[in-house]
Amino acid sequence: MLDIVSCLALRAGIRTRLLVAVSAACLAALLLMPERLVAEANRPDASTAETVAVGAELEKLLLEAEKALQRGWLLAPRGRSAVDFYARALELDPANETAKAGLSGVQRRLVDEAIALAQVQDHEAAARVLNQAAALNEDPLLVAWGRARLTHIRQQQLADAEADIEMKIERGRFDQAEERVTDLIAMGMERSRINLLRSRLSYARRYGALRPGQIFYDPFVDGEHAGPLMVVIPSGSFMKGSPDNEAGRQRHEGPRYRVTFERGFALARTETTVGEFGLFVEQTEYQTDAERIGWSRVYEPRSGRMTRRNRVNWRHDYLGREAAADLPVIHVSWRDAAAYADWLAEQTQQPYRLPSEAEFEYALRAGTQTRYWWGEGSPTEPVENLTGDGDLSPTNSRWNVAFPRYTDGFWGPAPVASLAPNPFGLYDMGGNVMQWTLDCWHDSFVRAPVDGSAWINPGCTHRVIRGGSWSSTPDMSRSAFRVSGAEDSRDMRLGFRVARDI
Repeated sequence: MLDIVSCLALRAGIRTRLLVAVSAACLAALLLMPERLVAEANRPDASTAETVAVGAELEKLLLEAEKALQRGWLLAPRGRSAVDFYARALELDPANETAKAGLSGVQRRLVDEAIALAQVQDHEAAARVLNQAAALNEDPLLVAWGRARLTHIRQQQLADAEADIEMKIERGRFDQAEERVTDLIAMGMERSRINLLRSRLSYARRYGALRPGQIFYDPFVDGEHAGPLMVVIPSGSFMKGSPDNEAGRQRHEGPRYRVTFERGFALARTETTVGEFGLFVEQTEYQTDAERIGWSRVYEPRSGRMTRRNRVNWRHDYLGREAAADLPVIHVSWRDAAAYADWLAEQTQQPYRLPSEAEFEYALRAGTQTRYWWGEGSPTEPVENLTGDGDLSPTNSRWNVAFPRYTDGFWGPAPVASLAPNPFGLYDMGGNVMQWTLDCWHDSFVRAPVDGSAWINPGCTHRVIRGGSWSSTPDMSRSAFRVSGAEDSRDMRLGFRVARDI
């Protein structure tokens, strides 16, 4: 059908015989024009329909994103997460503020989640979540703050864990400390710091809060008294007993075997003194075996022999006279020595006891394997209270069997620590008085403990005595020398010193 413009054009260019026909056609076009205008006005606009469809899709995507947020689906499951819905919304409308704000909100939640994971020490997961937050490319400053926060949290946790490990080590909770070191490995602590902590723990397992060679004492719970001076003995190993070719060797000094001390221990710097034992008796009213039985053995200067004498006990010296406070206590039995150690443990609340035989020999040798701790023969200077050929008795007698060319200036026990210490800082280990140990007597080392612990059989009645004395021959002063004694034995050559676990 012709429109109005076409009609006007045709009339201008056609002949008269066609004018009537054309005019009729144009008139029909004019008559139909209002209906066409209405129809055109009512026809849908394609761009408007598209806008309506996009708006509906956006509304749906944003609604789904909100549902995903409520479910905690920030990044997963794939295709159904809040981030997926917001991303699709922005594809439809790059300027959509709701979708942009939604992505920013997801990023903040991811940063918060990373921090929460770091606070429970899941640093690997925290780093992963923070990287996911960074991948959204919404707020670089927020991500940078999150990384700084994670670093601070981790450093604080590492510092707290190290302090906790030190506290557990100081309190002797070594297994718990080891577990915390494992935690630090999981937290990613530097290997060098881990190694230092493990060295510290290993050292503490051997020595506690002390160090090898350290001299210390433990105060009594009464706040007025204190235990004896103790020396920390280093951990290590040695060959216990004597080699087959050692001069003076006894059969019960073998077979020779290696003993290893995984941990250090402490040994009294000197023998227990008369004064120290006297405090024990004073506070407990303890009665020694010599007092209960009524006698002990003393040295008789005229005959040069050991003889029994009534009413001699811990208060007396080797001649049976009143003993000075700084002399080693003698005339005490194994039971007396064990009772003193038990009392000392109670007064200090520390694990005092008598030393094991292996501990005594290890500390006596002090790293040496020679016949004596000072060498193979006579000392060249005063080191122990021994039988020297230059010593004189109260009656000007001399020893029949003695160290040649040696004198220490004493006949009978000397005040403790009168001569030189051995390399471990211990006095009178190879002389002055022989000393009780914790072990039951065995006539060989077959099946003896290799960890240095005491070899004890229930019901045993004889214990091991170690160390030389002021009257011991050179053979009896050897580092491997050992002898058996009944638990109630006592005389003027025999005393003791205490040990302590650390």
